[in-house]
Amino acid sequence: MNARIPFIAAPVLMFGYGVIRIIDGFDGERGPGPAWTIGHLVFVVAMGMFLLVFRHLHRLAGRDTLSTVTLVVAAVGAVALVGQFGVDIVNGFLADDHARMAEISRSVHKNQLVALALYDVGPYLFYAGQFVLVLQLAVTRRIAGWTPFLLLIDLIMPLVDKDLIPIGAAALLISFVSISKRIPARPEPALV
Repeated sequence: MNARIPFIAAPVLMFGYGVIRIIDGFDGERGPGPAWTIGHLVFVVAMGMFLLVFRHLHRLAGRDTLSTVTLVVAAVGAVALVGQFGVDIVNGFLADDHARMAEISRSVHKNQLVALALYDVGPYLFYAGQFVLVLQLAVTRRIAGWTPFLLLIDLIMPLVDKDLIPIGAAALLISFVSISKRIPARPEPALV
């Protein structure tokens, strides 16, 4: 696979997830139903693309200690998000309506370890690791200095309002397209 594809696919999939999420809310509730499931599956595929992006960023950073630690942190966060969205997908299949989904969600959150790993801490590792990887590359002038700012817009948009996810994804796409130009289309094979 062309190494640059994940840099395009990850933000495009996040954009798609954001749009599907908005469509799912047209009736005043999100889930259960096809839009809920499709949107969450799109997000899970996006996480797979981000894992490939992180691997390429790690290589571009020279596989040093900082980039290795942030690669691991970002990957653990991506896995936590996949777990969270996996729970949401199962929840959508088990529930007949939004009220039942809320009830199932509350029962999942009662398990403190699951809540910590999949909701309260784990997902934030994805965002922190991603930002530090990109910031490290910008500071070392391996990528354009403005790219972390667009990444930051992507990270902030859902905190402002989750309906702004597509705007953040568009900013991320601009950043990732710029970064992808520094990635060889066919990088050498590596263990990590």
